[in-house]
Amino acid sequence: MITISDIAAARERIAPFIRRTPVLPATQMQDSRGLDGRVSLKLELLQAAGSFKARGAMNRLKTLSQDQVQRGLVTASGGNHGLAIARTAHVAAVPATIFLPSNVVADKISKLKGWGAAVEIVGSVWDEANEAALAFAARSGATYVHPFSDPVVVAGQGTPGLEILDDLPDVDVILVAIGGGGLISGVATAVKALRPGVRIIGIEPVGSPTLQACLRADQVVTLETISTRVATMSCRRTDEAIFETVRRNVDEIVLVSDEEMHEAARWLWFELGIAADLSGPASVAALRAKRPSLSPTAHVCAIICGAGTGAVA
Repeated sequence: MITISDIAAARERIAPFIRRTPVLPATQMQDSRGLDGRVSLKLELLQAAGSFKARGAMNRLKTLSQDQVQRGLVTASGGNHGLAIARTAHVAAVPATIFLPSNVVADKISKLKGWGAAVEIVGSVWDEANEAALAFAARSGATYVHPFSDPVVVAGQGTPGLEILDDLPDVDVILVAIGGGGLISGVATAVKALRPGVRIIGIEPVGSPTLQACLRADQVVTLETISTRVATMSCRRTDEAIFETVRRNVDEIVLVSDEEMHEAARWLWFELGIAADLSGPASVAALRAKRPSLSPTAHVCAIICGAGTGAVA
């Protein structure tokens, strides 16, 4: 789907328009359950618009023609990709229309409107909102930007992997939350190209185990139902190229419950003053649940991928 060259080019292309997010050591905790070894947090929730999605959105913008940009942008999102597209459209001074499922959290709707985006709520899951976004693009001429089934977007999402390797040259394991799979596909491609010994572990919700189901079936499958309330990690079906990349480069996928993610979000807020949405601390939820089992001497990097309000506390 993409190569390390695509990701390196994306890094250079988007550098003036996104943030290089910091890495924070997880130390001096009151409650250090699950953080037995050396743990670093890659704070992608401090990215522009509140998540890593700004990287892929900006990479797509910078590869569009002027005509495509001027038509305006449209997408479907559980929230974070929509925010990234809304912010990107603001930078380009063009309109954005964001289709969202009904389980999106209210603060993301308010933030989208704050960025000047038109918001449409369609369906109960992302896949239904996406059908409406595609139909809107067809009738309006707006340029549709897929959150993960787009190699240019995925190349942008891979750039945090390069930063992690730069900042943590001795990292052993990287934990990555999964919705559609764009982030883990990009990060895994970057990391395995440069440091193939680093383990890449994905985290999915119990109520939306999309890529884990694909790996077990050895093919792309469509989930019959989705029960997670985490809209940014809800996806009934991934992309074929994403699946192939994950099958080749991801070492393991583990599941966490919505309750475990909620508890991890509260932990981040209490211990570090970090306000994450429920997808943001999925990697921490996996660590605290000791899922998977890791060596106590391993240096683990957990990507904190999406911002919230601190309301979970």
